[in-house]
Amino acid sequence: MTPSESMISVLVVEDDNALRREFVTMIDAAPGIALVEAVGSLSDARAALRRHKAPDVLIIDLGLPDGDGAALISELATSAPATCALVVTIFGDESHVVRALEAGAKGYLLKDAMLEEFARAVRLVHAGGSPLSPSIARHLLKRFAPAPPAQTSRPRKTARVEALTPREAEILQLIAAGHSIAETAAALALSAHTVSTHVKHIYGKLAVSSRVQAVNRARATGQID
Repeated sequence: MTPSESMISVLVVEDDNALRREFVTMIDAAPGIALVEAVGSLSDARAALRRHKAPDVLIIDLGLPDGDGAALISELATSAPATCALVVTIFGDESHVVRALEAGAKGYLLKDAMLEEFARAVRLVHAGGSPLSPSIARHLLKRFAPAPPAQTSRPRKTARVEALTPREAEILQLIAAGHSIAETAAALALSAHTVSTHVKHIYGKLAVSSRVQAVNRARATGQID
């Protein structure tokens, strides 16, 4: 069904089938928002963009099976500058955030947000706002904050590391072996959203902000092989 001119049209690009269905349900239930199409890869997204008029809002993950969602955001910044890209992803580390924003993303939410928050974010980004998860906003504030005065008298404290649960260690072991969130979820018979939530908890316990840091710190503390 083609969205009317008064509706905010949305294209969803999310490879996790369950979460993609949740986005579709959310959009269908949200007044003033209409779904253009929901797809699971960059190639399918590009095909959808050839079939339809450029959407008002693009909801896109970064870790897609055939590439980085930031590539499509960058393409649309040139070919369809009126389309507002809203990133919804598990990746909360600075490198992913900065890369997406530099590509042209107007908002950045982590997947642990409540589903209702995504509908509010669609409206906000379409109205010219920049919805950010609180932890993402903190990343950006830290990045641009002035450096504190140098301290020479006290050594820096090492961040405290908490023990992972057996399930968290199992998930991180699979990620260390190179498995994606979707592959890890399939291997453990879990939803990708559940695995994403576990990964967020792992980051917190290990006091890190990226997968590489998590794997290295867990290995250094003997929690995974």
